[in-house]
Amino acid sequence: MKKGTIVTGIITERRFPDKGVLLLEEGPCIVKNTLPGQEVEARIIKTRKGKMEARLLRVLRPAPTETVSPCPVYGDCGGCSSLTLPYGEECRIKEQQVRALLAGALESIDECSNECSDKCSDKCGDMSGDTCSDMSDDSDPRSAYASLDWFEGLLPSPVVSGYRNKMEFSFGNSELGGPLTLGMHRRGSFYDIVDAGGCVITDGDFRTIVRAAVDFFRGTGLPFYHRMKKEGYLRHLLVRKAAHTGEILVDLVTTSRVIPPSQEQTKGADMSRAETVFADTVLSEILHDYTDLLASLPLEGRLVGILHTVNDSPADVVRDDGTEILWGTGSITEDLLGLKFEITPFSFFQTNSLGAELLYSTVRDYLTDAEARHGTVYDLYSGTGTIAQLMAPVSRSVIGVEIVEEAVQAAVRNAAANGINNCSFVCGDVLKVLDDLTERPDLIILDPPRDGIHPKALPKILSYGVPQILYISCKPTSLARDLPAFVAAGYRPVRGTCVDMFPRTANVETVCLLSNTDAQ
Repeated sequence: MKKGTIVTGIITERRFPDKGVLLLEEGPCIVKNTLPGQEVEARIIKTRKGKMEARLLRVLRPAPTETVSPCPVYGDCGGCSSLTLPYGEECRIKEQQVRALLAGALESIDECSNECSDKCSDKCGDMSGDTCSDMSDDSDPRSAYASLDWFEGLLPSPVVSGYRNKMEFSFGNSELGGPLTLGMHRRGSFYDIVDAGGCVITDGDFRTIVRAAVDFFRGTGLPFYHRMKKEGYLRHLLVRKAAHTGEILVDLVTTSRVIPPSQEQTKGADMSRAETVFADTVLSEILHDYTDLLASLPLEGRLVGILHTVNDSPADVVRDDGTEILWGTGSITEDLLGLKFEITPFSFFQTNSLGAELLYSTVRDYLTDAEARHGTVYDLYSGTGTIAQLMAPVSRSVIGVEIVEEAVQAAVRNAAANGINNCSFVCGDVLKVLDDLTERPDLIILDPPRDGIHPKALPKILSYGVPQILYISCKPTSLARDLPAFVAAGYRPVRGTCVDMFPRTANVETVCLLSNTDAQ
């Protein structure tokens, strides 16, 4: 089929994360941002090696289970992808997606094992013998795991709407020359911003803060940062709220200057009024008025800190080039499963606090069955040390490794505040730190970022030969990619589940306990 061809049809399934499958005479065609049961119109954009991909033009008819979206910008915003589905249906689809990913990864290993057995038969002439270590038989765990008997399905989030405890809103406009907007990137666009004042997956206090902030900054005339021109001032508004304590932290992220660096030397006669009006004293007054506004808002939670962070990176990321406290304190405190955690603007902390309790309770259940105790535990990619501290009571010692220095510092403070003295934290890349650790582990917990474990770090992790490894993946495709390496090293998945930490979006967290009986 030629590129540019318009096709129509009904989406039959959804592959992770948001790839709808449209069955055409020529074969299956992937149409992103669609739901099973929708009748769609799409334009073919890729045809290569028997694979087709099309861009959604419009939904001709919604799926039978769909309802009206409660969000005014659903479909335009790049965040939620299943807001019109009943939550039970969303969970069913996510569980099916994870099952398909895991089954595909494990079946590919079975196929590889069978090919190896055939080669061994030709070489040895005796399929019943044990002359080849690569042969697969009924005692080899590789011949049993693809049934997914060990996979326990999906655990729904305890809360579906208003669950996000952190959001990074972007300043911009929804159309060229339009008014200042504060919200999320438009789906498929690097520049256009859609208003997030009605976002239903954020806490109600977030919506109040966003509306107040955008109204205030529209009145100041301050320009937003333009990525192409590399000029402007307003970049992001970061908001965090602790679900249990109700504490709120707001961080305004801007560049260090309103005037583009190339124009600084021409200050004076060549500068327009818009460029000269924002002297440092004026900016100081604006930030003072902004702080007073936020501090006076009627919020359900308790505002404890207002910050200002400078970020001069050309990339569209929230980077800390220096942070000052405009009012209050620089962090909030969250209670989680009986432990307290200090959270700063840039700390890694699960975005769904109640979902995090479910996730970490599941981890603790998997690793403390029958009151089992552990020796030395490696918590790799440890973040602010949440899992490390939960494992401390049932371990002799826990060593956390995390590359973000601020997260390590927070982990040390959190452990001290919780009276935990058998946790230590190392700042550095897991790939390099493992070479320097002298105390060998008895258990390894992995909670890597979305891209998964570094390919060069994985062999080092497997070389320890610990009896159990627990893999937490916020991107199921990373777990599916890494599973064959664990199996090749003698590990077998024995328990697994996915926890819906991100309702209404395409993402889901996955937990997998791997056991190596030869190491026990």
